[in-house]
Amino acid sequence: MAEPRFILIAEEGERQLVERALPGLDWPVVVTGVGGVNIIRSLQQLPREATIINIGYAGSSNFEIGSWVEVTESRVNHPNCTYPEPVLPLTPLSEVLAEINYTDLLKDETMKTPIRAVDYTNSDFVLASDYRDCTFDMELAFIMAFGFKRVCSIKYVSDNLSLHAYHEMTQGVN
Repeated sequence: MAEPRFILIAEEGERQLVERALPGLDWPVVVTGVGGVNIIRSLQQLPREATIINIGYAGSSNFEIGSWVEVTESRVNHPNCTYPEPVLPLTPLSEVLAEINYTDLLKDETMKTPIRAVDYTNSDFVLASDYRDCTFDMELAFIMAFGFKRVCSIKYVSDNLSLHAYHEMTQGVN
């Protein structure tokens, strides 16, 4: 029996990113909702032996808007204090795609060489940060905390820490 596989997106409006990033990949898509509580509610019944690909919008203080970022590790962002949080390494996307003989990724020039970077998960939209060369989202560390067999993540930079720019890019994704 094949291992379970899922694509996770936070909001329905992110389906377009799935088709842009991984055209024709026929895995079930789970729309989780935004933030930690929605992740817990949406994923608690998924089998832990699943392979997960998380695709979604993310902010960055310095990456160009419209860039694709393959996340190498996930961390929780605590901007006002330090906690002993684990660094959560992700599975390389190329490893998972090679196993299923998926080659459509190479048809999209923007996906051939995505930026590889750390993602910081936050409980709210990040409007300012001194962190550079990373992305900010609101779900990935919570996904990682479930302990799924393998998790890959691709983020599309929607903004440079601007809620207004995020809404313009996502065309109304709440």
